[in-house]
Formats: sequence, structure tokens, C-alpha cells
Amino acid sequence: MLQIYQKKDIFLWLASSSILLILLIWVGGLTRLTGSGLSITEWELFSGILPPLSSNKWNEYFELYKKIPEYQKINYGMTLDEFKFIYWWEYIHRVLARFLVLVYVIPFIYFFVKNKIKSSQSYYFLLIFLLFLLQGFMGWYMVKSGLVSETDVSHYRLAAHLSLAIIIYSLIFWALLNYKSKFKLNFTKPTILILCLTLFILIQIIWGAFTSGLNAGLLYQTWPLMNEKFIADDVIIKNMLSFESLSNPSYVQLIHRLLAYFIIFYTALIYFFYFKKIKITKPFKLIFVAIFIQVLLGIFTLVSGLNMYLASFHQIGSILLISSTIYTLFYINNQQNLIDS
Repeated sequence: MLQIYQKKDIFLWLASSSILLILLIWVGGLTRLTGSGLSITEWELFSGILPPLSSNKWNEYFELYKKIPEYQKINYGMTLDEFKFIYWWEYIHRVLARFLVLVYVIPFIYFFVKNKIKSSQSYYFLLIFLLFLLQGFMGWYMVKSGLVSETDVSHYRLAAHLSLAIIIYSLIFWALLNYKSKFKLNFTKPTILILCLTLFILIQIIWGAFTSGLNAGLLYQTWPLMNEKFIADDVIIKNMLSFESLSNPSYVQLIHRLLAYFIIFYTALIYFFYFKKIKITKPFKLIFVAIFIQVLLGIFTLVSGLNMYLASFHQIGSILLISSTIYTLFYINNQQNLIDS
């Protein structure tokens, strides 16, 4: 059970943390799309708060970048001004991450000391803080994979980094919705069905990260077919469930498409054959709108040749989609709690 006091400051704390996290995910996506993620080759937790303030410092960071495979194999001959462009994206991403942690941690400590959060609730928010720390480590662990021999980061680590951010956001948004409620999670058939939908969306987000990390969207930029076929010629069905397929761009793009179709089918199925019959329809309007927007963004991103801005909004669309399912879960449980009371 999670009970959160009816305090405006608690609401503002959770709302600001949610908004900043969405902003961070968006900036992180743009950092990757601009090819900026490997521009800062060292993790300087405190000294890295300040950007280079002199020509010597800029040259020092540029020389460090010249040592990694991305520069040597892709960006060889890049000018200092071009390096500054990608540096600023990664710098803003890192500073924003630090700021978000402070916005979350400082009020949490204050609320705990002032007994505005019960000790039992503090474990929930402490878990979120620990996940923030893990996310910081995962960010550096991801970047590290692109500094030694590869020109890009591991798509597995990229997926872990993104999915962890989505999980943290989901936990904060969940608390935000319930900040003034005595909330008991009822594991009933309706909530389990929505929890499954949320899990499917999280898996799709992970596959989206695989698609991005492997540049799988560059292979087949047509829809609904993959070069005039539903399944591309280089995809062997019997190998789709193999571990090797997770690193094959063709397989990854196909599964990303199939997961989208499955989510649409599953959502329609549980709505028309269950929730509509028990007269729970209002929150599904949000889910259907979010799915529609996300599918359109995915299609337009693909056929546009991976337009950077469309791709970044497609990533934000995943947050809108998972937010709609979390809200639906809250709505159903709130209705059940009113009945129980």
C-alpha cells in the first residue's frame, strides 16, 4: 500500500521530477541522434559540471575525443567547431541529469526530516533514488562500450539505459497520481490485464532501443512492407527466436513492427471483449489516442529516412503511451477502492 499525504509541495516535487525526467529522455534521444553521445570521453562527476572555459581546455577535450574509434573511423578530420557542437549536446544531457537528481533528492530529504512522508513510504522513494544512481552508472557503462573498439555504444546497454529511465519515470508518475490517495493495489483481472499491456509496451521500448542502437531503421524504410514483402528476404523465420537475432538489424526491425501490431491487437481485444462489457471505457480513450500518435510517429520516422526530429518525438511518444496505461491502472484501482470503501 502506498499512501501519500495531501500536500501541494509533494505534488510539485513529483510533478517537477516527472517533467524534468521527460526532458532528460528527450535530450538524451537528441544527443544520440546528433551523434554526440561519445563526445565526452571521461566521467567527471564534479569537475565536469563546468564546461571548457578556455581554448586550451577545449583542445584538451578534443584530443581525448580523437583517441576513440568514432573519431578515427567516422569523424576523422572534424574541426574544433564541429566538435563543440556535439560536445554541447552531451554536456547539456549530463548537467540536466545531475540537476534532476538534485531536484529529486533534496526535497525528499526535507520531506522525510519534516515527517511529510511516512517512514513506510520513504522506502518507495529511496528505491527511486537508488535507481537514479544505477541509471548514472548505466549511462557511463553504456558510453564506455563505445570508447574502446566500437564506433557506437552497445545496443544492449542502450536499451538498459532507456528502459531504466522509463521505469524510474513510471514509479514517479505512479506516486504523482496517488499523492493524495490512500491507495491499495488490487491485483484483480482488470489491473492484471493493464499491467500486462504496460509490460508489453516496456518490451516494445526496449526493442525500439535495439532498433536505434543497431541503426536498423536504415535498412527498410517502407511501410507496411519491408521492400515489397511483409517479411524481408534476409529474415529466416526459424532463426527469429535465436539469441543472435537480437543483434541482427533486419530481425530487430521486423520484431519491432510485429510488437506494434501485437500491442494494437491486445489493446483492442481486452477493450472490446472485457472492459467495454464492464463499462470501463473512459481511460481507454487516452490509450487509443497515444497508440495512434505513436504508430503515426513510428511510420513517419521510418519513411522519412529517420528524420531526427520525428525520431525524437517518437521516443517521447513512448512516454505518452506508457503514461496512459499507468493512468488507466490508477483509474481502475481508484474505482475499485471506492467500491470497497
